[in-house]
Amino acid sequence: MPVYDYECADCGAFEAVRRIAERDDPAACPHCGATAARVTIGAPSVGGASSSGDVAEGAGSYGMSHRGGCFCCR
Repeated sequence: MPVYDYECADCGAFEAVRRIAERDDPAACPHCGATAARVTIGAPSVGGASSSGDVAEGAGSYGMSHRGGCFCCR
């Protein structure tokens, strides 16, 4: 399952492993239990490269990142 970024107003950023269908639903902060909104990014660039030509390591499209052992990024 993909890992999404969320931002708690009190505790800061955290990651949550969730189904794609649940990605936009608020997540409970693992530290305080408060409801946190998903951090969204702009549209991915074509080819996965930034305007400077750099590719963020471990970052995929749709704002998700991959963990070790992931076969879709190899």
